This record gives sequence, C-alpha cells and structure tokens, in this order.
Amino acid sequence: MDLIDEPPSNTPEFSVSEISGAVKRVLEGEFGRVRVRGEVGRVMVARTGHMYFDLKDDRAVIASVSWKGQVARMAVKPEEGMEVIATGRLTTFAPQSKYQLQVESIEPAGAGALMAMLEKRKAALAAEGLFGADRKQRLPYLPRVIGVVTSPQGAVIRDILHRLRDRFGVHVLVWPVAVQGQACAPEVARAIKGFNALPHDGPVPRPDVLIVARGGGSIEDLWGFNEEIVVRAAADSQIPLISAVGHETDTTLIDYAADQRAPTPTAAAEIAVPVHADLMAHLANLDARLIRSGGQAITQRQQRLRDVARALPRPDTLLAPAVQRLDQWAERFPGSLRAALHSKAQELRGIAAGLRATTITHQIDKGRDRLAERTGRATRAVTNTLERQATQLAALERLRQSLGYPATLQRGYAVVRDDAGAVLTSAQAAGRKPALQVEFADGVLDVLPRKTDKPAKPKTPPPQQGDLF
Repeated sequence: MDLIDEPPSNTPEFSVSEISGAVKRVLEGEFGRVRVRGEVGRVMVARTGHMYFDLKDDRAVIASVSWKGQVARMAVKPEEGMEVIATGRLTTFAPQSKYQLQVESIEPAGAGALMAMLEKRKAALAAEGLFGADRKQRLPYLPRVIGVVTSPQGAVIRDILHRLRDRFGVHVLVWPVAVQGQACAPEVARAIKGFNALPHDGPVPRPDVLIVARGGGSIEDLWGFNEEIVVRAAADSQIPLISAVGHETDTTLIDYAADQRAPTPTAAAEIAVPVHADLMAHLANLDARLIRSGGQAITQRQQRLRDVARALPRPDTLLAPAVQRLDQWAERFPGSLRAALHSKAQELRGIAAGLRATTITHQIDKGRDRLAERTGRATRAVTNTLERQATQLAALERLRQSLGYPATLQRGYAVVRDDAGAVLTSAQAAGRKPALQVEFADGVLDVLPRKTDKPAKPKTPPPQQGDLF
C-alpha cells in the first residue's frame, strides 16, 4: 500500500476518435468559411487529380488541399512562390492529427502576384527555347486559306473578316473558342492543334496561316493566353501563326511563341494578306518594267550587233584568197589530168607486155603440175585411210564371229525357241509350249514336248550336246 493515496479522478475518459471528432467540430464550427492570404509553397498534384499545397507566411504554414472538381474550376492554378488569397474552410485530417484548409477557389493577391507568376512562367518557357528566333516561320505572302481561332460572336471576328474582304478575298475558316474563363486555354490549344491536324488533301482545306485573336481586357481576362498549354500549342504549330490578343499595350505569353505578333486583330488581317489594289499596281509596275527592260535589252543587243558587224571584215575580203586558190587549181587541173592519164597508160602497157601467150602457157603448166601433185598426195592419203579402216573392220568381224552365238553352237550348244520364235531359257517354260524349235549348228529341229504330270525340272549337270531334256 502506498504511503500517500491519491484521491480518485473525476476527469472523464475519451477515445482517440472522440477527441479527434470534437476537435474537428470545434474547428469547422469556428472557421466555417475563411479567406486566407499567403504564399504558395510546395505544390503536388496526385494521380487522382487532387492538388495538395502549402500556404505560408514568415511564421507559419497551413496544409491545403483542393479536390479534383475544385481544381478544374480554378481560373488560376497555384504555383510555388505565388501570393494568393485562398477561399475555403478549415477542417482536420484525423489519420495524421493535423488540420488543413480545403480550398475551393484561388485568386492572385493583386496584379503584382499575377505578374510575378507570369514572369516566372515566361522565364521557364524561354529556357526551353519556345520563344527562340530560330523557331519562327515566315508567313506566306499570299495565303489561300486563313484559319481564325476566336469567339464567333463579337467585333473581333467581324473586324478580321471585313479587313480581309477589303484587302484580298481569301477562304477563311473560323474555329470558335471561349476567349476568357476556365474553358479558354484548353479550347484555344485544341483549336491550334486541330488546324494543324487537317490533311493537305482532305475535304476541309488546311490553312496556310493561323490568326489567334481576342479583343482587349484586363490581365485576368487575357489570362487564358498565358497558360502553358496554349503557349506550347502555338510553339509546336507547323502552320505559321499570328498572335492578335488584346490591344497594342497588352502582352501575353502566346505573343512570344507565335511566329508574328499583331497589335490588334485588325492588324493581324493586314499582316496576313496584301492589299489587292496595291498588289495589282505592283504587278502592273513590274509588267511595265519588264517591257521597258526587254525593249532596252533588244536595243542594246542590236547596237552591239552593229558595232560587232563593223569590226568584221567584208565577205568578199574573206572569200578572196579561196577564190584565188580555186582559179589556180582550175588552171592546173587539165594539165594534171593529162599527166595522170599518160602515166596510167604507160602502166597499162607494161602490164599488157607481161601477158604474152608463152607466159600464160607456162603459168598454166605450173598450175597443172601443182594440181597433179596435190591430187596424188590426196589420193594416197585416202587410200591409206581406207586400208587402215578395212583392217580394223576385218578385226572387228573376227571378234564378232568368235563372240557370236553361231560359234557357240559349233561347240555343241543349242538354242530352244517356241513356235513364235521366242528364246526359252528354262525347262518349265519349254514344258508349257505346244511346240519347240531347237537350233543346232547345222540346222533347226521341230520338237513336241512330252506330257508329264509335273513340270520338268532342270537336270544337273546341264544336258550334253544332242540331248533335248
């Protein structure tokens, strides 16, 4: 037993869940809906789409959470370092024994916060090279089709169409989008990508240039054109893109990613196409210059030809030496022809002198002797060949006779045939024939086989000469 007994306690006991629930009720009851100003700290978006971030000042931090549906409705997404005013309610998270702010909406804490976030985003995108001059594309001088991304209502689209109609009529495709609010950024990005996805030979003509346009407004109204998805879509566009968002003093991030910025939507239409009248006047001026330059070129060449012609010698001067040579050859030709005929006549007489009858007879006799000699050699060669082949033939005949079956018959053998003349080689086959012919060396003998119950079997040793069975 203790020396000092403590009196029994009257404090009630609570479970952990009961304490956690009581704290939750007190906290939510006291701070049902609050607006909290602070700097955004760590930001994390879960796979489920829920966003977790911190709100902090120089002395404290409040954990904050926005559910997926609340995040989708936010006009401005919180980014680290951004000063915001968050609207929501305080609650607790029992598994971790902490309280947190469930944020329903966020707004920048003044234009300064928005501009700071804008500069930070601009610097990050510029570091990726999305605003580089090497990415800029040249605009076509005279596009056939222009794609316009803007709201189908309002003065912007009317001003663009009116100015295009005044300057140079072209085919215009309008992709309607929301130009402010939460739907602005995804719809504008989708429109830019949609125009780029059109095939070149599809039923809908693919634009040669795009205009993204919107009228003036506050920084909050134009914020959709500062969103990253819009900037990346503009930078990735394969179709040259003109940014015409707001008035001349308004600047959004799409202006840096576009291939060219127009101060107003009307100016974008003026940049996209030339003035038809100016173009026709320019063409007329070029045509006149072409005609003048062509006439001047012809005149200059004619004068140059005349100058060159004066420097050339006269045709009779060029032909005079050749004419003189021709005259000389004409005078020398008859004498040269007579000399050539006399020379050929002498050569012919020398050849004729060598063709006397005795000479021809002598040549014939020599040819006859050569022919006789060659004929004798050929005859002897043929005779020798025939004798050699006759000797070989006689040897082959002797070999044939020694190996042929008549010679075998002379040695005492016989050949047995049936009445059709077919040779029989067994006694069994001979026994089935009605008549036989036996050929000996000195003739043929007709024989009728004996009738026996069993077919005859060949005897061993084979029959001697003269035996039939």
